[in-house]
Amino acid sequence: MAFQPKQLYSLDEYLDLEKRSEEKFEFWGGTVWSMSGASAQHDRVVTNLLVEIGSRIRAKGCNVFSPDMRVNVPRYPPYRYPDLAALCGVAEFEQLGGIDMLLNPQLIVEVLSESTEAFDRGDKFSYYKSIESFSEYLLVAQHRPHVSHFVKHGDGFWVNFEYNDLDEAVELRSVPCSLPMSAIYREVTFPEQDPKETRHP
Repeated sequence: MAFQPKQLYSLDEYLDLEKRSEEKFEFWGGTVWSMSGASAQHDRVVTNLLVEIGSRIRAKGCNVFSPDMRVNVPRYPPYRYPDLAALCGVAEFEQLGGIDMLLNPQLIVEVLSESTEAFDRGDKFSYYKSIESFSEYLLVAQHRPHVSHFVKHGDGFWVNFEYNDLDEAVELRSVPCSLPMSAIYREVTFPEQDPKETRHP
């Protein structure tokens, strides 16, 4: 996602920009940046995730939300645009300046890029943890088959699982389903890697 810093905005000015623009913008401390500019590879992986997760959980009373859905993040207000959010049960929303925000995602998914990976793994993950319902986090690479899967236990401890093989399946807990790696990366072409790099994932 291309970050494009602009002039300082008030929260009201930002919300007005969001309502008037066809683009998506995020806001923090007066700074506004565009969330547009994802690569074709990124878009393909996100589309695969939406289709595959949605088709597996819909009959179970669960819902999946696209990258256009705003998610309220208490420690990173007012809201963020994850690549995908999902939950089982009744979705709860709150309006801010006439804009809907999802309050209770259980699963959040981010498709990684070079410019955002460190933030998605670090500070952003920490901010997402301030969402009371949040219990599962997927970080999906786009340049190779790799998924980092974080699951929250009752005591607040997070367990990490790593998937690197297209023959594996990610076992989601919050929105129960088995998600094949081959489905996540359907029609995705990976760049050739240096043999030295493949020995050290």
